[in-house]
Amino acid sequence: MKGVIIVSTRAGVHEKKRFSLLDMINNVKGESGFRKAGAVALFIGVVREETLSGEKVQKLELEAYEEKANDTLVAICNDLKKRIGIVDVQIHHLVGEFNVGEELVYVLVAGEHRKNVFPVLEEAVERYKKEAPIFKKEYKIDAKGKTTAYWVNETKMQ
Repeated sequence: MKGVIIVSTRAGVHEKKRFSLLDMINNVKGESGFRKAGAVALFIGVVREETLSGEKVQKLELEAYEEKANDTLVAICNDLKKRIGIVDVQIHHLVGEFNVGEELVYVLVAGEHRKNVFPVLEEAVERYKKEAPIFKKEYKIDAKGKTTAYWVNETKMQ
């Protein structure tokens, strides 16, 4: 992994512990249009203890093609910010090793009204998962206590 490249305060890939939820909230409050906001919605992705098939997770390792991921995250935010009633959109994804319960990603949508923010928040989450070149290695523990690791293959748009 190269050094972290922060493209903007709106979006980016950050090393674990180098960006926080508070940083993101301060970013949005510093935006010139924030005074128009009447609602802020957040999504915080965390490491769950089980895979979708019920296997026990020990930890995750996240890596990114940082320059492309930053460009993609910024493009998603810029696109979604054009929606009616939206004041700001931010996506900040962390990389490194994460234990169960730790935060991986922060997505924020600020808008004029609550009805504006929820659909855009959901779309932002779905889009970063499909479009950004961020890769997840899952460490599982089997019934005998043996740990195995594999890269999770999620379909990414080209």
